[in-house]
Amino acid sequence: MAPQYLDTAEGRRIAYHKTEGQGPCVVFLGGLKSDMEGTKALFLEDWAKARGQAFLRFDYSGHGESSGQFEEGCIGDWHEDTLAAVDALTEGEIVPVGSSMGGWQALLLAKAREARIRGMVTIAAAPDFTEDGYWANFTDAQKAELDTRGRVELPSDYMEPYVVTKRMVENGRQNLVLRSDLDLPFPVRCLQGTDDSAVSTETALRLLDHASCADMRLTLVKDADHRFSDPACLELIAAAVADVCGDME
Repeated sequence: MAPQYLDTAEGRRIAYHKTEGQGPCVVFLGGLKSDMEGTKALFLEDWAKARGQAFLRFDYSGHGESSGQFEEGCIGDWHEDTLAAVDALTEGEIVPVGSSMGGWQALLLAKAREARIRGMVTIAAAPDFTEDGYWANFTDAQKAELDTRGRVELPSDYMEPYVVTKRMVENGRQNLVLRSDLDLPFPVRCLQGTDDSAVSTETALRLLDHASCADMRLTLVKDADHRFSDPACLELIAAAVADVCGDME
């Protein structure tokens, strides 16, 4: 089925699929260079439909079927896309489900729309990765290249080599969530595989330790990788979402 499109105030065209149903609306936030056609997004959409629950999946600008080029984007742009989609396409309480970079987006969403969040689920959340993953591990030569050329290319275990721009790193520093107070006054369930080569268990533990939250749990799954999308992992995601949803409205 063809997506619908949302034109944002920033001039971007965001592709999305929205399933009507009872609240809270589950909002899937994908990872870096991922899109809304991934296994986890489609699984959760089917799961929500079976429950009669509202569900939203969308592509950030520069991703999937939305406008723009990936290399032109940054964390702040995708945060604006997330806010635009949530504000225009959902009502009432929401449950963000953030995968990898989407976990960072979910935390930024919590800062901006705290009152609307019933609960949150993260899957291999990667908060602050532009600083702690990219910049912290760049060689002096890569840092110099970023400064002079404005970009470096990195290999990936999960996709073709991708470009990291100077704008992405600098904008990432304006959106860090692990360097200041992070209040999450709602249930949070974090899922993490121990065989994840992109996001370490240390990152998951750092988030757990840093956030202020009265009901936050981290589930480590032995041998699960970054995709976290085999049948057993998908069922864990569904159970976590159901847990934070509580009784639907």
